[in-house]
Amino acid sequence: MSKVMLGIDTSNYRTSLCLAEEDGRIVAEAKRLLKVKEGKRGLQQSEAVFQHVMNLPELSEEMKWKDYEIAAICVSEKPRPQDGSYMPVFKVGEGLAKSLATYLRVPLHLTTHQEGHIAAGEYTAEVRPTEDRFLAVHLSGGTSELLLCERHAAGYAIEKIGGTIDLHAGQLVDRIGVALGLSFPAGPALEQLAKDSTGAFRISSAVDGLSFSFSGPEASLLREVEKGSTSPAEIARATEQCIANTLEKSLRHAVEQSYPKDILIVGGVAANYYIRERLIKRLEHPAVKAKLYFCDPVYSGDNAYGVAMLGWMKQKTNIK
Repeated sequence: MSKVMLGIDTSNYRTSLCLAEEDGRIVAEAKRLLKVKEGKRGLQQSEAVFQHVMNLPELSEEMKWKDYEIAAICVSEKPRPQDGSYMPVFKVGEGLAKSLATYLRVPLHLTTHQEGHIAAGEYTAEVRPTEDRFLAVHLSGGTSELLLCERHAAGYAIEKIGGTIDLHAGQLVDRIGVALGLSFPAGPALEQLAKDSTGAFRISSAVDGLSFSFSGPEASLLREVEKGSTSPAEIARATEQCIANTLEKSLRHAVEQSYPKDILIVGGVAANYYIRERLIKRLEHPAVKAKLYFCDPVYSGDNAYGVAMLGWMKQKTNIK
């Protein structure tokens, strides 16, 4: 019976469980998006906590518990690896992990949601960053940060060097998507809608060095939605284009300031094909010479795979 790590992640958007072997092979996983009422743009923490409590027993039934030996458990206990980082939703997964570890008498490892995204990016990218020191961009509904990362035996040392000063990229996508009549989360539907555009309509991005803002672009896009003179497809593409341009400018600034040119891009928004291709074209250009690495789109969104692999990293170094 092979040994596996149980990864648990209970984020703002998804309940996730994963069993992974030490070599990275996933043997079982179950995940479920949290339900948001039609026309709404998100969930209150109390609603999300309740859904996690209801989802975990049902998702547990989908796992192949009897086929594998659980060597240890790793859970994301908070959003980011920094003091003061806290969100009630993560306490649901943490509570389950602590109970299971006690019952099974196996080690318990704690990590963060952000580190889980970076690990998922590294383990599912076609090629991972070659150097231990690299940049990471975490783009989601709750985070839009530019991070200086250093890989070590038990995970990552992470320093935030830039990012949004207001809205997150995922919030921009969801707010514009919902305004266009799409369901939340709106990312996949907005990307599909944008495929019918000509790209003729654009809005300005707002970048100041390594910092950027999405509140101004949101106001411009919502005004266009209200006017009704621009097609939904053009507005959807302008949203994608604004995010891509914003990231391009801030990453160019980072490279100019001698930060690493190896850049890993993770998070739900990073699954967008248009944004990926535009960044590759603009940043892997000879004038910039950056090298971009992308998480597999299946694992760009919230998941427990990266958490499980961080568990193996901690297990091998005996760090809890």
